[in-house]
Amino acid sequence: MQRAPLPRLTLVLGGARSGKSRHAEALALTSGLACHYLATGTAGDGEMRARIEAHQARRGLHWTVHEEPLALAETLERITAPERAVLVDCLTLWLTNLLVAERDLDAATAGLLRSLETTRGPVVFVSNEVGQGVVPMNAMARQFVDATGALHQRLAALADRVDLVTAGLPLTLKPR
Repeated sequence: MQRAPLPRLTLVLGGARSGKSRHAEALALTSGLACHYLATGTAGDGEMRARIEAHQARRGLHWTVHEEPLALAETLERITAPERAVLVDCLTLWLTNLLVAERDLDAATAGLLRSLETTRGPVVFVSNEVGQGVVPMNAMARQFVDATGALHQRLAALADRVDLVTAGLPLTLKPR
C-alpha cells in the first residue's frame, strides 16, 4: 500500500451506505500513522449492533478504538498526537446523541470547533450529508438537519480536504 500524507483536517461526507467510512478508513490507513477510530455510535438495537459489528469486522485489528457518544471535543483533545491518524465516525450520530440527551447543540459544536485549534495530529471526520431532501415535518428533525448543515459548513471551511462519496466513488471538493 502506497503511503499518502494526511492533512491536519479532513471531512468525508456522503449518504447512508455511500462508502464514506470505507473511504475515510483508507485515507487513514495509507497515511502510515497509527490509526485510531473514535466511534460515536451506540448499539441501541439489534440492527445498529449489526452495523457496528460489520464496521469492526471490516476494520480488522489495525485500529485502536475509542467509543465516545457525547464528549467528542474532550476525547479528541486527549487522543490526538502527531504519530496518530484519528478517524471520527460519525458526526451525525454524535449530533443525534446530543439531541436525545437534550444537550445544547450550539455549545457542543462550538466546543468541537474550538478543540480543533489544539489537536496535535490529523483528524478525519465522517458525516452523513442529510440536507439534500425535503424539509422535515417535525421540529426535532428540522433542528437536526439545520445543525448538521451548519456543522458541515463550518468544518468544511476549516478543513484542508473535503471529499463527497457517492456509490463508493470519492469526489474531492476541497482542494480542487
